[in-house]
Amino acid sequence: MELFTNLSAAAPGFFTPWTMVLMFIGTFAGLIAGAIPGFTVAMAVVLVLPFTFSMNAVQGLATMMAVYVGGLSGGLISGILTGIPGTPSSVATTFDGYPLARNGKAGFALGVGVWSSFFGGVIASVILMIVAPQLAMIGLEFQPVDYFSLILFAMTVTASMSGDQMIKGLMAGLLGLLIATVGSDVVFGQERFTFGVDAVTQGFAFLPVLVGLFAFSRLLGDVRTSESAHQRLGGTAAQSVQIDYLGSMRAVLRSWPNVIRSALIGVFVGVLPAAGSTISNVLAYDQAKKASKTPEKFGTGMIDGIIAPETANNATAGGALIVMMALGLPGDIMTAIMLGALLIHDVIPSPSFIANQPEIAYSIFLAFFVANFMMLALQSFTLRGFVMITKVKMYMLAAVILFYCALGIYALNNVTFDMWTLFIFGVVGFIIRALGFPIVPMVLGVVLGGIAESRLSQVLARSDDIMVFLSRPWSLFFLMLGCFSLAFPYYQKHQGKMRWTRFFVPTLLMALAIPVFMMPGLVRPSVACLMEVAGIVLMMRTIRRGPDTASSIEVRDSA
Repeated sequence: MELFTNLSAAAPGFFTPWTMVLMFIGTFAGLIAGAIPGFTVAMAVVLVLPFTFSMNAVQGLATMMAVYVGGLSGGLISGILTGIPGTPSSVATTFDGYPLARNGKAGFALGVGVWSSFFGGVIASVILMIVAPQLAMIGLEFQPVDYFSLILFAMTVTASMSGDQMIKGLMAGLLGLLIATVGSDVVFGQERFTFGVDAVTQGFAFLPVLVGLFAFSRLLGDVRTSESAHQRLGGTAAQSVQIDYLGSMRAVLRSWPNVIRSALIGVFVGVLPAAGSTISNVLAYDQAKKASKTPEKFGTGMIDGIIAPETANNATAGGALIVMMALGLPGDIMTAIMLGALLIHDVIPSPSFIANQPEIAYSIFLAFFVANFMMLALQSFTLRGFVMITKVKMYMLAAVILFYCALGIYALNNVTFDMWTLFIFGVVGFIIRALGFPIVPMVLGVVLGGIAESRLSQVLARSDDIMVFLSRPWSLFFLMLGCFSLAFPYYQKHQGKMRWTRFFVPTLLMALAIPVFMMPGLVRPSVACLMEVAGIVLMMRTIRRGPDTASSIEVRDSA
């Protein structure tokens, strides 16, 4: 009842014509910014910030919220059409979005991405309104050791994403970690692997590496022969590209378990300060692949491979807002900028902020909710223009994309070396692709390597006792998840063929119940008891079943 009372109090000040116009402009600006590779959402929000100084708190925050939501959704456009993630939060969208576009279904892929972003944002906004203060308290429990274990779990994703090329995937992931160590040490400033080159002292900037590996290397592959260079991006079907809004919406709704799971992953990761959608979209993609009955088809144009990351990255915004508003902790760089905007308008986020200033707080909730509808409406009109890209020949498109990528990368920091970074990693990515190594694990190593090193340094600065990784409930939880994640590809491959796979789920439940039981409060230990009982019951049923057809096959194969 209190929720509706607060929403009713905030609505008159929020639903004004001028506020709606500002949000509409902000959403459109965010879509354009997100669609341009190298031009991040954070840059767009920073550019908008000065224009909000003369506005009141509600209008200023609503405008920035619209840019935020539009930017998160805009990244899917370039990711699906060109294979280049417009923002780091759209990295996983390219894995299946681009292959589906190359198969002549660019309009359908874009429609799926738009609806997934919409549903992810709406689900997150509802969660934001209902349980913001309660979820925000989870963020207070996290310490550097828990973040490091979370990142280790995220890095185990490389195992499931490499498919049958696990060794090559692990090698590519390690190469990404090595690249992340180049530059100055995060603690002592000691130079590493610089070989006397001053420009390398600061390390390789993430965006030039990302665009080089994804964009430049792919462009080199697309124009390596005269025949491929003269092909159209959308293939022979590019002449009749249509946006099937109803069909794509039905496809997303048919995968509602994937939508809900990915949205919850996005909100949870968003609640963790400094985690962000760069991690959540990859984790959601990984979980969608693990839950799929045909995981081997991921990477070839699977719809679930678009739904999961796009749902998660928009939902992450809701989780990040929970932490910012309830605790005053920025969940990512965008919410850090918005936190600054709040302070400029003399609004100080705190655990009592929502209760003491409900009109402003619930105006932010409403802005996040309404911005998702504006994003859906705007993309419905603008996608037809963007999809015309599929009719352009590859050699023309490659030249234009490379120019704008280089322009965006240089404008990011005004550093000439970033251009060389783009070129170097474009060539490296081209060679790695040609040798059959997957690019994704390498990108994950680069993305997560610096974060992992920073968190590990903070852990070791406090104590050199490695048992802290097992004594902290959240740390133990993520480490156990990581172990089972590494074993999951083998479980999925042999499920129904070997008897040991029947013990996988019961063992997982019983193992995860241990760290959950260690967590404070009464709810989570109670849930842990239920998990333990469920695991024991499943284990007893498996044992009582005894050998079956699958185990007989296993025995015959071993004989």
